[in-house]
Amino acid sequence: MRTEKTTTYDIVIYGSTPAAITAAIQTTRMNKTVAIVSPSSHIGGMTTSGLGWTDSKNGNAIGGIARGFYNRVYNYYKSDSAWTRETRTQYINKQIAAQPGPAIDETNQVQWTFEPHVAESIFEDWMKELKIPIFRNETLPMSTDSVTIKENRITSIKTESGQVYDALMFMDASYEGDFMAAAQIPYRIGREAQSEFGESLAGIQIAADEGYLGMSPYLTAGDPNSGLIEGIDHIVTADDAKKLNGTADNYRLQAFNYRLSLTQTTDNQIPFTKPEDYDEASYEILLRYIEAGYHDLFFTKQLMPNLKTDTNSNGGVSTDFLGGNFDNVKKTNYIEESYEQRAAIANTYKTYTQGFFWTLANHPRVPQRFRDSASTWGYAKDEWTTNGNWPYEIYIREARRMQGNFTMTQGDVQTPQTFPQDSVIGLGSYTLDVHEAERVVIDSGIHNEGLIHVPVAQPFPIPLGSIIPQSSDIVNFLNPVTMSSTHVAFAAIRMEPTYMIMGQSAATAAVLAIEQCANIQDVDRGQLSDRLVEDKQVLSL
Repeated sequence: MRTEKTTTYDIVIYGSTPAAITAAIQTTRMNKTVAIVSPSSHIGGMTTSGLGWTDSKNGNAIGGIARGFYNRVYNYYKSDSAWTRETRTQYINKQIAAQPGPAIDETNQVQWTFEPHVAESIFEDWMKELKIPIFRNETLPMSTDSVTIKENRITSIKTESGQVYDALMFMDASYEGDFMAAAQIPYRIGREAQSEFGESLAGIQIAADEGYLGMSPYLTAGDPNSGLIEGIDHIVTADDAKKLNGTADNYRLQAFNYRLSLTQTTDNQIPFTKPEDYDEASYEILLRYIEAGYHDLFFTKQLMPNLKTDTNSNGGVSTDFLGGNFDNVKKTNYIEESYEQRAAIANTYKTYTQGFFWTLANHPRVPQRFRDSASTWGYAKDEWTTNGNWPYEIYIREARRMQGNFTMTQGDVQTPQTFPQDSVIGLGSYTLDVHEAERVVIDSGIHNEGLIHVPVAQPFPIPLGSIIPQSSDIVNFLNPVTMSSTHVAFAAIRMEPTYMIMGQSAATAAVLAIEQCANIQDVDRGQLSDRLVEDKQVLSL
């Protein structure tokens, strides 16, 4: 029988993402007690699980603790001892144009590219410096009785181990929004219809053009009666495709994947291996795609320090496992599953990804030149050494989204409204970027569905209302990750540096609400804005 223990803090943060870390740092700097309740053993989320290619289109929009992180990365790599496979000068001479600016920005003393183990070390050291307690492998049950609420105020949470955490303020800084759901705060999953918020990019988005070089989608090439090969969801008529575009879809999520650290350095390389449960049928779509004439990059090779990559999906068939997060029989998605089933889905992604690379490097239907090229790569031996050289976390690009005090929409990103200055908590700066959710067949042609990739002209403001619930729901809760936005708006917000920014601002608001004895919805906005500016958050450009 589990022994119930209670600990009390000013703020309790659930999650291990960069938002959780920056929120804990800010709380400590403001002289309040804080604890991170982490459902995993490792902290840092995707920033320590392979995403070293910083997702921001304007480095000047990143301030505060987030900028402090990139400064710590810069300082780490200033040391000659940090460079084990190349020198700092050699890396600089590659003139890598990272997304926010030069990979190593000497003028501003920030570095936008980094190895996963370096990010993890920086975060862990930061936590030790500030003596921030982290309770690891503490999972919140997926039930409402795990959260105690009295008069719209959360008083405690209870994890599966029996540990109870009391606090004055609570924060869900997880990618999934499980705490939010357990607290019965309203949320959305999936995609709104275009008509709901007047968003041109909302809803189902079936690509007009066939995208797979005319290859056959059928098990027996050319025979519609033979069924569809794996990786293709269903058949849609041309008329139905027109009717479906722009309509809501509450089930499918954009593709997840693993961000991998690959290298061509043979003494730091683990070769691609065939997974035990390899299923060749899963790669028929890849093999036909190649046979139809695809010859571009099969995966990205953004260069991190020490001759390693942050490898992402590229092309029609790659590490994005379309449909892998959706159960076509139960009509449920990853977020709605149990923790055990989520782990099984993540393992399916791992098997798929390992099989994808093995197929490229070894399958006889892959042309020799492609096999030779793929075989020069392997998994980096010095990354994730306690996890079989595999990332700790799958890349959950989108999950729940709170129905909060203010809902950000496509217009708030593309043509930002002028919010009152004292309501802005930070800036977002990224493309409206949604990966495909599925593949469908129209007139025997394969079409992607769900893709959005639309540049955003300038950084856009994010208001406090988007990370807090309505007062009629909960009055002492903040949500800097699965925040309040539409699917389309979230496409530009869902980035690691933006999460860090929102985490710091969420903590600032929470501390001020404690000091003012106020509900989070009633925190003094002027004082909040002043403190954010004092702490070097960027609220406008």
